[in-house]
Order: sequence, then structure tokens, then C-alpha cells
Amino acid sequence: MQSFKPCLGKSVCRDNGDYCLSCGRSLPEVARTRELIDQLSEFVIAADYENVQDFADYVARKVVKKIEYHRESDAGNHSAKD
Repeated sequence: MQSFKPCLGKSVCRDNGDYCLSCGRSLPEVARTRELIDQLSEFVIAADYENVQDFADYVARKVVKKIEYHRESDAGNHSAKD
């Protein structure tokens, strides 16, 4: 498992055609992350939420819980097969 290193901003981003030399993530990973953030942003703007931070906090909590759930489920499936 690898650690996530956040983007340092477009002004710092440099790449070699395969990955960002600043954060070390692959260019497809960086592009997909930006796409997901754009989709969430467009959703919030369309919904016209005024409490944007509450929405962002909610999404962050839910993402963490979902990842933990899937990792626990996957670990249980692997140990059941062993």
C-alpha cells in the first residue's frame, strides 16, 4: 500500500509524461482525482448549498468509512479463502 501525497498545485506540477515529478502520482491518477473533484464541485454549485464545508466534511467522512468497510470486507474474504 502506498501513501497519498497531495498535489502541490498546478504551478508546481511538473511531469515526465508518466507521473508528476512533484507529488509522484501517475498522470492518470492526477487527472481522475481532478475529474472527481470537478464533479463534486459542479454538484454542490448546482445544488446551491451555502454550507459547502459541511458538505465537504460529510463526503470526506463517508469516503473514509466506505474505504474502511471495503478493506475489512476484502481482508475477511482473503482469510476465509486461506
